[in-house]
Formats: sequence, C-alpha cells, structure tokens
Amino acid sequence: MLQTIDLSSLRTRSNAYAPARARDVALTPEVAALLTTDAVVAIGVSGGKDSVACALAVARYLDATGHNGPRVLVHSDLGRVEWKDSGPACERLAAHLGWELLTLQRQAGDMLARWEKRWSNNVERYRDLSCVRLILPWSTPSMRFCTSELKGNLINSALNKRFPTHNIVSITGVRRQESSARSKMAVAAPLAPLSTKGRTGVTWNAIIEWTVDEVFTEIAAAGLALHEAYTVYGASRVSCAYCIMSSLDDLRAAASCTDNHDVYREMVRLEADSTFAFQGQRWLADVAPHLLPPELAADLARAKAAAIERQTIEAEIPAHLLFSSGWPTARPTPDEAELLASVRRRVAQTVGIEVGYTSAADVMRRYDELLAQRQGAASVEDADATAPAVASVPAQASFAF
Repeated sequence: MLQTIDLSSLRTRSNAYAPARARDVALTPEVAALLTTDAVVAIGVSGGKDSVACALAVARYLDATGHNGPRVLVHSDLGRVEWKDSGPACERLAAHLGWELLTLQRQAGDMLARWEKRWSNNVERYRDLSCVRLILPWSTPSMRFCTSELKGNLINSALNKRFPTHNIVSITGVRRQESSARSKMAVAAPLAPLSTKGRTGVTWNAIIEWTVDEVFTEIAAAGLALHEAYTVYGASRVSCAYCIMSSLDDLRAAASCTDNHDVYREMVRLEADSTFAFQGQRWLADVAPHLLPPELAADLARAKAAAIERQTIEAEIPAHLLFSSGWPTARPTPDEAELLASVRRRVAQTVGIEVGYTSAADVMRRYDELLAQRQGAASVEDADATAPAVASVPAQASFAF
C-alpha cells in the first residue's frame, strides 16, 4: 500500500519549515551524460506534492549544470475523476518555473468513461462466452491500466510526436518512502517507448531518496501553495479524487469536497450496475452514503446482495474450466457443460444482463471453437518463431485487460 501521512495540520504545515539547504537530486552517470546532450526534460506532474517538489529540484539542478535542452511539464488530465485544483496547481508550478505546461487528455474519453467502456466490453465478453467469470470494470493494484493507458502511454506518445529526434529524459516524483514496491525502484532506467534508432529515452526518478518532510521543505522554500486536497480537505495524496489505491480516509476527504460529489454518484452507479465494489471488498458507496439519492441507494443495496450471490455461483466452476490468458485449456464433459450453462443463466439473472450459450450443447460448441482458435493461434506463433525475417504474431485473443 502507498504510504499515508497525518495531514490534519497541513493548512499551516508548509510554512512551518525553516529555510534549509536544498536536497540534491538522485543521479546516475547515464542520466548526467544524457543531459549534457541537451536532451528534452519532461516532468510528469499531477499537482500533488511529490511532482511539484520534483519539478522544483530538477529545475534547480538543470540551471546549475547549464542544461540548454527543451523543458516541459506534462499533465495527464483524467477528466471527471480529477480534483478541480489539479490543473490549476500544475499551472501555478509552470508559471513559477517559466516552463511550458503540456496538458493531455485521452481522446476516447476520461477515466470514468474508460471504466464504463470496460464494463460494457466485459459484459459482451461474458455474453459471448469469451470469459467464464464476469470481469470487473475497475482498475486494480495489479492491473493499473488507469496509469498505463491514461498517463504513461499518452505521455510517451505525445513526447514522441513533439520531439521525434531528441534524446528524452522522462522524470517522475516517485519516492522510496511511499511504498514497499517503490522502495525497490531504480534511480533511472531505459524507457523503451521513447527509445529509437539513434535516440535514447530514460526514466529518471529524481527525488526517489527524499523523505516527505524534504518534499514539503522544497515547496515551502519556493513559496508555492499546496494543492487544496491537502490544505482544505486533509487528503494525504493527490491522484484521482477517488483512486483505487486510496485509503479510506482519503476517500472520505474526497467525498467532503462538493466538487467531487457528481463523479462520486456516477462511480457508485457503476458499482450498482456491475455488482463489483470499487476497491475489492470496499464499496465506494459506503464512503459517503448520505450523498446518494434514494433510488441509487436502493440499487446499490440490491447490487451488494447480487455480488454475494454472483461470487457464490461462480465458485461452482471447476478450476480446470477457467480460462488462461484468455483461452480455455480443457474441453468440458457433458455434465460440466451443463454446470457452466447453469452458472451462466443464474449469473445473468442475478446481475441483470443477457447472455448466450445457456445450454450444455451451446457451451460445448463454444469451447470447441475457442480451443480450435487457440490451437490455430499457437501454430502461427510457432511458425513465426522459426522465421526470423517475419515479426512475431501475438495471440489472436486476450480477454482480460
């Protein structure tokens, strides 16, 4: 889990730090050498404390070392799920540094639209028996497409288009103190999406060794106002207002902000429609139930009961009939096919969706189709592996994303 901190007194905390010697950035010889080529420096910013402190520290280092390459702050706007002060906080930082701020948005829709579309796609998969168990709409700690698709991929694509011939140093405000996973991260690493023939791209975690107090000291020394999520609402971190990684206290902080009430109700609606809680066993609806209209509260109560029933029904599926990497691995017996058909009928009724393949014969026919497709895809991959002049062809179907 990400580290949380007690910010109950944060309204005055940033002013409590006396001026101190600025903490140096973490550096590797490779990053230092790359910067001497006047590489592009692109810092991902969210408006949160770590990205702000990182930008301030990196700007100071670049000025001291005479870097003359392009510099840009990049903010990926996640739409309705963003705190309203996130964009303005990034703008305040850009104005302070005198850097360009590049704000990006996913053309296919914001973060909530991505979750809604994922649910629609997953219902279609289930209807088509392209998955055996119904798949949740939300991102998870182990499946953070929210970060990869709406931040990393979007930013890398924009930088590639903007700077096609420059070396690029892409910088994050990741810190070891934040979590066990981040404590093991390197100071810098090659970044394949920004590396091409004759051009180098790296990720640089410039403040990875910093403590949270050093972060606040940096921001206070610059005289910059902290994001209102900290100072007004007492949140310990800034990402989505309602993040899959948020603590209960941070979810409550977000719900205490009037700006976040509409998206709260929209996200609870998706919980009710899908019967999947936002954070595993934690329902977002339980964070601020007083914000829900009676009809939505009633729908949510039904969804909670349906979730328990759905999980109970799906537990009847034998493990060998579950899909692996989007494919079945075994053909069901007639009795097993009847069980799968029964599971599908009951899940569909419980969740309130329409599905196909609800008879044993249809289930067996669908498994035969998928097993044949899987064999065909494997044959193509094997053939490609023996032909180095031809690019490898990926599997034709992958139903989990």
